[in-house]
Amino acid sequence: MVIDNDSMKWLKTLSDCDVKFDEPMSLHTGFRVGGPAEVLVCPKSCENLVKLVRWARQREISYLVIGRGTNLLVKETGISGIVIKLAGNFAKISEVKTEQHGVIVTALAGTGLQNLCVFANRRGYGGMNFALGIPGSVGGGITMNAGTACGSMETVLESVKILLPTGETEKIKKEKLVFNYRKFSWNIEENDFLYKDAVILEGSFCLQASDPEKLKKEAREIMKTRKKKEPVSFPNAGCFFKNPAPDRPAGKLIELAGLKGEKVGGAEISTKHANFFINRNRASAADILKLMEIARRSVLKKFNLELEPEVKIVGK
Repeated sequence: MVIDNDSMKWLKTLSDCDVKFDEPMSLHTGFRVGGPAEVLVCPKSCENLVKLVRWARQREISYLVIGRGTNLLVKETGISGIVIKLAGNFAKISEVKTEQHGVIVTALAGTGLQNLCVFANRRGYGGMNFALGIPGSVGGGITMNAGTACGSMETVLESVKILLPTGETEKIKKEKLVFNYRKFSWNIEENDFLYKDAVILEGSFCLQASDPEKLKKEAREIMKTRKKKEPVSFPNAGCFFKNPAPDRPAGKLIELAGLKGEKVGGAEISTKHANFFINRNRASAADILKLMEIARRSVLKKFNLELEPEVKIVGK
């Protein structure tokens, strides 16, 4: 236990926050599995988020920030400390302004990527369609440099606004961000330890004026293709592994290893797309982790390639 009685009392006094103790993470993840968070807090205002982060840092209590939990696998043992969920008032598009190089759309971290795509398409702002079908939030998408073969967050992000553990906020331009395949980091040397625990509050995206009807037609085709190829009917976390190389997609390697349809308990490697692990029938996190190890060992043995999870695995 990280949260002692005094900490529990303080958390209960937080106004304008939804505070839950021993909250099952299965209610907050795409996989629909996972043990309890010691405490889960959904702040309803930036002021209370600042207050919470400051307090946690002073008490040396760990915190994990999530949005929609679509890229998380939480172990049955649960999560110690605080899980901060950004939703509600943190899930909206806050500003649109036109500049010389394009249209800047600013969305708060809890905004669903799908909502941002729909917003952009309706107004004729091109550039976001690569994210169609990615079920996560803006904050999670930035953190993972989410993307598809059509593009990634790196290609459209203009800046981020973050909350430091000290309670200060800062806007950071794209030039000070380092993007890699499915991750990003700060290109900031001074006080870099502060940025490791920074919370992304919002992202600003540079989009281009386009024809709304053309964008909507393109979106329909993208979603039609994704529904054919991906198991959207079952709880999942999107692509489970990173691709070892552009010409060696993880799904194809797992398929060639003969693992499509492989099951452990209620978890299954999708027969539609072998890089999707699905919760077919009341799977546990342990089922999914065992399936992960089967896939890793099989691909290593057959191709001498080590698969690295794209899904973030958390828990005690």
